[in-house]
Amino acid sequence: MTSIGGAGTSGMVDWNLAVATATRLVRPGPDVGRDEARAVVAELRRHAKAAEEHVRAYTRMLPEGAEPHDTPVLVVDRTGWIKANVAGFRELLTPLLGKMQERRTTTPGGTVLGAVGGSDPGVALALGLSCGAPRSVGHYAPSAPAPRPPPGAPRGGARLLLVAPNIVHVERELAVSPHDFRLWVCLHEETHRTQFTAVPWLRDHLQGEIQTFLAATEVDPGTFVERLREAAQTLAGGRPEAEEGDPAPSLVELVQTPEQREILGRLTAVMSLLEGHADYVMDGVGPQVVPSVAEIREKFQQRRARGASRLDLALRKLLGLDAKLRQYRDGERFVRAVVDEVGMDGFNRVWTSPNTLPTKSEISAPADWIARVHRRADS
Repeated sequence: MTSIGGAGTSGMVDWNLAVATATRLVRPGPDVGRDEARAVVAELRRHAKAAEEHVRAYTRMLPEGAEPHDTPVLVVDRTGWIKANVAGFRELLTPLLGKMQERRTTTPGGTVLGAVGGSDPGVALALGLSCGAPRSVGHYAPSAPAPRPPPGAPRGGARLLLVAPNIVHVERELAVSPHDFRLWVCLHEETHRTQFTAVPWLRDHLQGEIQTFLAATEVDPGTFVERLREAAQTLAGGRPEAEEGDPAPSLVELVQTPEQREILGRLTAVMSLLEGHADYVMDGVGPQVVPSVAEIREKFQQRRARGASRLDLALRKLLGLDAKLRQYRDGERFVRAVVDEVGMDGFNRVWTSPNTLPTKSEISAPADWIARVHRRADS
């Protein structure tokens, strides 16, 4: 098997094992003939290109330089999505895993992994990815290595992934226009690509926040593996959801310092902004180019609400982040309220610097952000 981003292991995690296990466990995609598959891929590429112009015109956000986006669009299958996400997890977690490896101690049963069951944490990650792979229709990775870079493209860097079998599955499940749904998905993912290419400091800012958070993390390796295993059990349906008022502690909650709590709040706010902005743009552009956008939005929201809870619960259990579903909803409300009050150009002040990003409390109180960024600056 081709290794992901270099050697197959990072001390405690065999990343190649994670890919192999997730690929073996993931459900097959919908029944699509060869000719139809080629037509789907070709249409998604056309829509991705068209979405660039639609998003830039609507948001008034232009990538740096005169050339269009230089980040490639990769139309992948579920295995490609798994490989890209494992690469992203590896990049994110390697510094933390290095710290844990230094603290790793042996026990009478062997290593600390042996003390908690002997299995590689990559297997637990694979269980989660195998459940997530059939659901994601697209993904923008600001810096993850590509699973299969196109000829001439660098192996590292940003990638926009469109998961063709999942897009076909959802459009069939919702009984919506395939042409309209494919363009609608591309509008959302293209908005994420525009956010990072038009705001050159955003990627480094997010990565810096995450790495600062992880650098301050002190966690016992056994606890880490247990949290991975609990998350995997939740994804697989083997562990009931926590009773209301008695949530299971997340990994982050077990290791947070006051500094980390502040960082986590900032990260939650930024992710809410990015997801909400993408939803807002997708629906704003939609009526101009997607005739059935209202039907698609209603049906997709119902599907998102039905299907996201178990995955979101597992991610919260592992990382301590707010549910992504809430990020979509709260972030979209923030963007809509700000644009209604100060217009698109006024909203775009959010991208000026890290200091103009909304705080976690401002996401729920857009007027506070307007007062801080606009009224004080204009007074």
